[in-house]
Amino acid sequence: MRTDSVERPDSRYSWLVAIVGAVAMVFTFGTPLSYGIFHGPFRDAFGISSLALSGVFAIMLFTFFIGSGLVGVFGARFSARAVLLVCAIATGGIAPSLYVTSSVAGLTVVFAVLGLALGTVFVLVASIVPRWFERRRGAATGLIFVGNGLGLTVLPPIWQFTFTEVGVRRGFLLIMSLTAFAFVLSALVCRRPQWAEQSTESVDELLEWLSRLSGTRTFRILFVGIALSFAWYQLLAAYAVDLFAHRGLTAAGASLAFGLIGGVSIISRIGSGYLADVVGSRRAYLASLLCAAGGIVLLFVPTVSALALAIILIGLGLGGTATLYIPLLMNVYSPEKDTAIVGVFNIAIGVTALAMPPLGTASVAYTDGYLVAILLTLVATVVGIWAVTVGTSGR
Repeated sequence: MRTDSVERPDSRYSWLVAIVGAVAMVFTFGTPLSYGIFHGPFRDAFGISSLALSGVFAIMLFTFFIGSGLVGVFGARFSARAVLLVCAIATGGIAPSLYVTSSVAGLTVVFAVLGLALGTVFVLVASIVPRWFERRRGAATGLIFVGNGLGLTVLPPIWQFTFTEVGVRRGFLLIMSLTAFAFVLSALVCRRPQWAEQSTESVDELLEWLSRLSGTRTFRILFVGIALSFAWYQLLAAYAVDLFAHRGLTAAGASLAFGLIGGVSIISRIGSGYLADVVGSRRAYLASLLCAAGGIVLLFVPTVSALALAIILIGLGLGGTATLYIPLLMNVYSPEKDTAIVGVFNIAIGVTALAMPPLGTASVAYTDGYLVAILLTLVATVVGIWAVTVGTSGR
C-alpha cells in the first residue's frame, strides 16, 4: 500500500483513508451532541438532576473540544495511528463503566474521557484526510463530514431507542463498543501520507508560535468567530428536543426531528465541499451561517410548518459550517501545521461548549419558556457571522 504508484494524492488509497475516516466520524460528533437525549434516561437511572447532568455533559464537550485541541497542538509529533489506537482503547475501556459508577463525580470522569477520545479522533481524521488530496480536497472533506452528519442524524434516535429497549448501562456498553471498533479501523488505515511534512517542533517552539499567533488581531477575531459558529448549535442541542416536544411532537418524534437536522446537514456536507471548490470556502461558509440564522429566526414561529422549514435551514447551515471551517482555516494559515491549527480552533469551540449546555438548560428552566434560549442562539449566530467576515477579510 505504500508504493509510489499507490501512495499519491487523489489515489485509491486516498479514498480508502477518506472512507474509513468518514466511518470514524459517525461516532465523533454524534454522541457528544446527543446529550439532550441523555438527560431523561440518566436522570431516571441514577437519580441525578438535569442541571447536574448538564454540568457533566458540559465537561464532556469541554474535553471534546479543548482537550482534543491541546492534543492536536502538542501531539502532532506523535504517530497518528498510535494516537488513534489509544483513543480506541480508551473508548472500549469506559464502555462497561456505568456498571461500576453512578455518582456525579464518576459520570464526570467517564464523560471527560469519552469527550477527549472522541474529540481527538475528530481532530486527527479532519486534519489528516485532506492531506491525501489535491484536486478533490473539497469533495474528500465533504465525504468525511458526511460521516459526521450521519452520526448527528442516526445517533440521537439510536441512543433514545437503545436506552428505552435495553436500559442506560447496557445501551452505553453496546454503542461504546461499536465506537471503539470503528476507531480501531481508523487506527489501521488513517495516517499521514509520506509526502506530508509532520511537525517536529518542541513544546517551547509551539508555545512561541501560539504566542505570536494570539497576538494578531485577525486571529483573535477569527477565534471568536469560529467559536460562535458552533456555539449556536451547542445552545440549540441543549433545548431542541424539549422545544420540539413543547410544539406538539411525541418524545420519539422530537428526537427524530432533532436527528433530522443532522440528516439535512448531510446534503450540505456533500454540496458545500463542491461549492467551496467553485466559489471559495469563505463565501460558502458565510452562506451556511446565514442559512442557520434564518432557521433560528423561524423557531420563534410556533407552527409545525415553520418548525419543518427551520429544521431544513438549520441542517443546511450546520452541514456547511461543520464541513468548511477547516478548509477556511487552511486558506488563512499554513497547512503544514494542519493538526495544530485544527487543534487551536477546537479550543475556541470548546470554550463555548463548556458554557452553552448549562446556559441553554438554565435559560429554559428559569424563564419557563424557550423565547430567551432561541434569542441567545440567534445572537450567537449573528455575532459569529460578523466575526468570521472581519477575521477573514481579504482572504
